[in-house]
Amino acid sequence: MPNNIESYFKAAVSVDNVVFGFDQSGLKVLLIYRGAEPYRNCWALPGDLIQLDVDLNTSANAVLQNLTGLQEIFMDQIRTFGRVDRHPYGRVFTVAYFALIRIERYMVSAQAWAEQAEWFPVNEIPDLPFDHNEIIEYAKENLRQRIRKQPIGFELLSEYFTLTELQRLYESILDRELDVRNFRKKILSMDFIVETGMKQNAVTHRPAKLYKYNSEQYYKLQNSGYDFDL
Repeated sequence: MPNNIESYFKAAVSVDNVVFGFDQSGLKVLLIYRGAEPYRNCWALPGDLIQLDVDLNTSANAVLQNLTGLQEIFMDQIRTFGRVDRHPYGRVFTVAYFALIRIERYMVSAQAWAEQAEWFPVNEIPDLPFDHNEIIEYAKENLRQRIRKQPIGFELLSEYFTLTELQRLYESILDRELDVRNFRKKILSMDFIVETGMKQNAVTHRPAKLYKYNSEQYYKLQNSGYDFDL
């Protein structure tokens, strides 16, 4: 054991939350406008230092609720970021969390020292303080890998949806256009969506078929995974 063991305890821990939201215009990321130092008057991820007597998952949810009003959202821990100079006040490790929500289902409200809370298109993120751009890029790649290996959608689409809406979701996450015929053939072969027998209504174009998730097959594929190479 080193003689100066006390020096090993001179660091802090924070959590940073990457909340992806989806709506008709595509994939977005939730940012706050900081009303506190450091980096006051800058956009950033909703994150904060945590109390060391509270576990990480509880802290992540508490920080998100405290700054944006969002609560009861399932979040995954994705990675710890610990670059020595990432925080101007000293050595701070941050644990990044990741969530997926449908924007219209939640009310965002800036609270505490967050002066604003806004959704930014995923490809229009400004320069952020700390290493928040790096964290977002890592979370985006993590999401791209997930969508190739697991079904994603319950959290992001309406109960009934068209194949076009589902394809738009995949294109937003993968950040590229997909061939319509190939996408539909592949997605239908996996049996985690089924026709409802219904069609769109109150639309100006030819009504499209509506689909829903086959919950049994959806959860089976979430657990076992698949190879969705588009």
